[in-house]
Amino acid sequence: MSSWAEERKCGAGVTRGPSDGRTGARGGAREVDGRINGSAGNGSWPWLPGHRSCPGIALALLVVDEARSYRGGVTPSAAPSGPSAPGLDIPAVTVAPGSTATTSLTVRNDSDIVEAYSLEVVGDCAPWATVEPPRVSLYPGTSETVTIRLEPPRSPGTRPGEIPLGVRVLPTEQPESVRVPETTVHVEEFRELHTELAPRRRRGWLRGRYRLAVRNLGNTSVQVGFTPGQAGEELRFGFSPAKPKLEPGESAEVRLRVRTGKPVWFGSPVVWPFTVDTTESGDQEEARRDEARRDETPVRPPLDAEFVQIPVFPKWLLAVLAALLALLLAWFTLVRPVVRSAAKEAATQAVQARPTPGGAQDGQSPGTGSGGGKDTQPDGNKGAQPGSSPGATPGTDGDGTSAGAGQSSATIDLKTSGGASKAGTYKVPQDRVFAITDIVVANFQGDEGVLTITFGDRKITTIALETFRNQDYHWVTPIKITENDAVTVNVTCAKPGTPATGRQAQVCHEVLNVSGVLSPTRQ
Repeated sequence: MSSWAEERKCGAGVTRGPSDGRTGARGGAREVDGRINGSAGNGSWPWLPGHRSCPGIALALLVVDEARSYRGGVTPSAAPSGPSAPGLDIPAVTVAPGSTATTSLTVRNDSDIVEAYSLEVVGDCAPWATVEPPRVSLYPGTSETVTIRLEPPRSPGTRPGEIPLGVRVLPTEQPESVRVPETTVHVEEFRELHTELAPRRRRGWLRGRYRLAVRNLGNTSVQVGFTPGQAGEELRFGFSPAKPKLEPGESAEVRLRVRTGKPVWFGSPVVWPFTVDTTESGDQEEARRDEARRDETPVRPPLDAEFVQIPVFPKWLLAVLAALLALLLAWFTLVRPVVRSAAKEAATQAVQARPTPGGAQDGQSPGTGSGGGKDTQPDGNKGAQPGSSPGATPGTDGDGTSAGAGQSSATIDLKTSGGASKAGTYKVPQDRVFAITDIVVANFQGDEGVLTITFGDRKITTIALETFRNQDYHWVTPIKITENDAVTVNVTCAKPGTPATGRQAQVCHEVLNVSGVLSPTRQ
């Protein structure tokens, strides 16, 4: 193949072809339409890499009258034509996200050979713009119209405003003659909010808390506002934050607090339904367009929720209070009088069964005691000391006091020198049986030694004196001592103690009181 010698005079529009004499060789000078040397081929766009205006391609743009989008028809402006036109510019196109707009581009082969052209959309519109068909083959002097389809997605990533669009037309045989017609696509704004209210139902005494999740699915920043609604005026609402601003694709969580004016003390729960409307607004420049687009904006249904106000005191508490009140009334009106009457009758019977003084048989005391001590009262029938049983004759140092039939008690008062042992006794009278139920031992000085208590020939207990000051024993089943048997207290004094006066005593001093029922052996 012979080499080509080609000289181009782009300013004059003259081309000289090779002079190899082949059939169909491109020779001779021809005048090129001035539209080819327009501004579209001066390398002003970044995707047009320094090409030259060359003959062989003439491009013309025809805008299809039927081009339209979901929100209105496309109204491109006509491109200038004629020898003085700067070039072939694609008119501006307006398209709304989620809709489709189309325009057309006419490719004409002004060369003298068959040429194939590849068409490709370049620029920011390339992801959602296509050329149909993407490749055409033309005979010399023929043309074909291709369709440019614009389908921007309805998503936050589709930014609004003016976006450059270029169609690169690349000849297969003459790639250096590439052309890139250009235009501007105006992408409209759209607003779309996605809101969720959770939970839809709250229970509480006075207030309830909810969460509002808001996401901006539009392609422009908006400021979100909230409008609560209720049939009455019983509820108060608070949003935090009150008016969040969201960029495209941004989400926010808003706290909603609902509060009632007064509590419900008793009864059934009260249901308060309410709604929340969500509105959005743009900047001040868009405020004028908001009114025009209000009719086109789809109606967003409000979010429904309810607050269930529960009573402070539940129903079962009323039933419990009523039952307690009934029990109190029954106690004061029925049970208490019966109990008091029974107590009075028992007290009366006890008083009547108690024997009177002087009722002892044979005119003498029921029992006598011996313990080596002296009687503080020579005649036991003259009276009883305070605290003794009726008819009892008190004694000291082993002298006992007792009563006739019925309750009786005897006291043994025993004093023992240090290092010595001594016994005090109480003897059951003739024809008597002493049923002992209680004994009390007193070591009020804090003496040290050993104390032994014996009923008849039965040892009851042995106690170390230093382990107690007062000690008592009680029996549900009485211990019976027959006539002429004795209650014996044996004390071994190791060391006299110190009484409340603060001076150490000279002797050990212990007191034993025996209580029970003294009854005759024969009725």
